[in-house]
Amino acid sequence: MILFPPAKLNLGLQIIAKRVDGYHNLQTVFYQFPLHDVLEIIEDNSLESGECVFKSSGLSIPDGENLCVKAYKLLHSVYSLPGVRIHLHKIIPMGAGLGGGSSDAAYTLKLLNSLLSLQISVDKLKEYALTLGSDCPLFVDEVPQYAEGRGELLNKINVDLKGKYLLLIHPNIHISTVEAFATISPKESNSCKRIVEKDIHSWKTDLVNDFEKSVFPNHPELADIKEKLYSLGADYAAMSGSGSTMFGIFSNPISHDDWPAHYFVWQSVL
Repeated sequence: MILFPPAKLNLGLQIIAKRVDGYHNLQTVFYQFPLHDVLEIIEDNSLESGECVFKSSGLSIPDGENLCVKAYKLLHSVYSLPGVRIHLHKIIPMGAGLGGGSSDAAYTLKLLNSLLSLQISVDKLKEYALTLGSDCPLFVDEVPQYAEGRGELLNKINVDLKGKYLLLIHPNIHISTVEAFATISPKESNSCKRIVEKDIHSWKTDLVNDFEKSVFPNHPELADIKEKLYSLGADYAAMSGSGSTMFGIFSNPISHDDWPAHYFVWQSVL
């Protein structure tokens, strides 16, 4: 059985409070879009229960960051799963603010649930997903969602970008979580939900990602990319998550051939 885990964008991201558990409360709108990994899982009766053979292709996965196997082991601890083989073809850039690893984890849970007829409810899948990462539950559903808490409190939101053109620019800059939060000052702010539900042409002035103020001074290349996206006619341009992917949303298709060769550049109709 094969599924196609998608990437996500953050449409606005505000850090509003530091929590006693070390996490931060935030507000953001998650929007999934059709840049996909490819995930295949097959049951293999030659393997013992609890045995998971994992292989990957495409982008390499760093040691300790294989959330697909972690998702399998999580469900096996509850449901005593048969042995399986997992193949992940990795396309979504990692550590880029696009949620690729979280998506792979959630889709592993979903695929195992379907393949093995576990009959796990959507709400329970989200509970399992949250133990794998704050962003994982959003990929259990396939709709735009407004997130609060540390990203796990999700509600559907009415935002439709169909027919718009998305241009992604990932300059292969690594931004650690420590760096992203280094100069963040949590504060209450206007809800990005209300802003996103307005006309997209108001987003440029009203919709912000708090991490840009923290990250851009150390990586002015990202600010330059954002400025270029607007110069090319973007209705809205921003950084996704804590970076370093920059994206522009356009009303019309544009040429994207003049970016540095080492950039990951991707364009699609939403």
